[in-house]
Parts: sequence; C-alpha cells; structure tokens
Amino acid sequence: MFFASDNGARCPAPVMEALMRANEGSAMPYGNDPVTAAAADRIREVLEAPQAAVYFVATGTAANALALATLCPPYGAVFCHEGAHVQHDECGAPEFFSGAKLLPVPGDHGRMSPQALDARIRAQGTRVVHSVQPGAVTITDVTEAGTIYSPDEIAALAKVAQSHGLPVHLDGARFSNALAATGATPAELTWKAGVDALSFGGTKGGLLGAEAVVFFDPAKAWEFELRRKRGGHLFSKNRYLAAQFLGWLQGGLWLDLADHANAMAARLAKGIEQIAAASLVHPAQANIVFATLPDAAHDRLKAAGAMYYNMGEGRVRLVTSWATTEAEVDSFLQYTNG
Repeated sequence: MFFASDNGARCPAPVMEALMRANEGSAMPYGNDPVTAAAADRIREVLEAPQAAVYFVATGTAANALALATLCPPYGAVFCHEGAHVQHDECGAPEFFSGAKLLPVPGDHGRMSPQALDARIRAQGTRVVHSVQPGAVTITDVTEAGTIYSPDEIAALAKVAQSHGLPVHLDGARFSNALAATGATPAELTWKAGVDALSFGGTKGGLLGAEAVVFFDPAKAWEFELRRKRGGHLFSKNRYLAAQFLGWLQGGLWLDLADHANAMAARLAKGIEQIAAASLVHPAQANIVFATLPDAAHDRLKAAGAMYYNMGEGRVRLVTSWATTEAEVDSFLQYTNG
C-alpha cells in the first residue's frame, strides 16, 4: 500500500524500452542528437505549438526555477498561491536562480481566484524604486491541494496577469493528471488560455526523471539555454532525458496512465467519505487525496506497512500513481475502517 508519492512509482515498460533504443550507438552530446530533436517535435505536436522552444531538465525544481528566472527579472516579484510548490517545497530555488521574490496569494483548496490575484498585484503598489517590481505569475495545475484549474479558470488568471503586463508560468508537475481530470487538450490548458511558459512534468507521471520546459514564444529560448547551462542543468547525454518523453507520449500512454492514477484517487476518496470517522480535507479532483483519519486507523495502517505522509493532527496526504492498484486502495480502506 504505497501512497507516499507518485514520485515513488516504478517506470512504465514503454519508457524503459525507449531508453534502451536511445542507448544504441553514439550520439552528439548536449541535446544535439536525433532523439532530443524528435522528442521536442513530439511535444510541439502534442501542444499544437509548432514554434515553441522545448528543453529538457531532470527535475521539476530545475524546470520551475529556471523557467521563472527566464521570465522574471531579479528585481521582480513572482505571484503564486500561498501553498504552491515553488513557495514551500523547492528550498528557495526559484529565488536563488532568479533573484526574484515570491509573493503569496491566498485562496481556498490550493487555488487562486482572479480577484485575489489582482488584489495582490495591486497591493504591491506604486512600482517606486524602493519596491520589488511585479514580474510574473505562476499557476500550479494540479494544485498542491489536489484540486484543478479548468482552461477557463487559467484564462481568467492569465487575463489578470496580462492586464498588469506580466507573463504567466504553469507549473505542470502533474500536467497529465490535470488534462485527464479536465478533459482539455494540452493547448487549451496552456497557450490558448494565455500561458507563456510550461513546466511539462514527466517524473510524477511515470518517467525515471525527466521534465520539459516549454516557451510558447521562442524569443526567450536563448536566455533559457544560458541559464540552464549556468545553473548546471545542461545534460551532456541529453538523449536519455528526451527518450523518456518519446516512450511516454507514444500512443497517448501518458494520458492513459494519468487517467488511471486519477481513477484510483477517486476510488480512494469515495471510500474515505463512506467511513464515519474519516473525512476529506480538499476536493479530490486528480490523483492527490487529503483526508483526516482517526488515530486507531493510523496504527492499523502503519502495522500493515502502508506508506503515506502523516501531516499531523490526523491529516494525511495520499497520492496515487499509474501503478496504484484497486487492491491497494481497497486494502487501505479496509485497514482505515478497522
């Protein structure tokens, strides 16, 4: 019963097979190889963005930090939800790489409203030389609370950002889960909604360790390339990052895997709602479930070897993945219910 993180899931066979194919022979380093070119083209095709600049890095933190550094000047502010991953879980990397300041925006269940975002940007004030200047907006979909933004909701936030002259970044660590949950196309959830740059997450969706950074306006491409190299994230054997995306995106596998992960979370959430002493903390809209469980349930689950994050005060975070089985979910619910 493994619900600690989708980062802990094994790698799907088609991804491993793509890596084995990429491992044949030699290739030019630093992304100057056919595998990297093919993967970038496939991502452009998926996003319906033929002019987009696509780059690969190994971690979501690198993707977010380098993307925001490219979008926001060092005297700028990045507006994010108060519970966003960039705010709480990246050890200051966005500030380190960009020099910018993160300014949190409140909102229930991990989500910003357009009104709250607009108020926070306006509250930053007069743009005098003594103040950090508004620089960019970052949105997380799936949110850290396991909720989602629809394309219309992202568009509403992007409209606010654009009214203040700010670019929009989408932290898509669980981008595939958001797509599976909303039924939107990748284009509808990104550039068609006003997103300028995307951290296209792969690791949480089943890859060994690969993320893509996409700039829908390639004018930022050269600056990102320099920042990636200066930040130590230009892999010499880049084909091994890119190959993972080729295997994952083939035949819509990535969305099938995300749909399964979401379905397992829905099964888990439904079961928790039927347990009298347990309850959900946030709406379970993708593959993350936050719940409160009684102390006795924790004791039983721990004894049975269940792995998940206990957030304190009875609250838990449960994350499903493409590899989660119905049997795992049902066993967890059985031990929870006693």
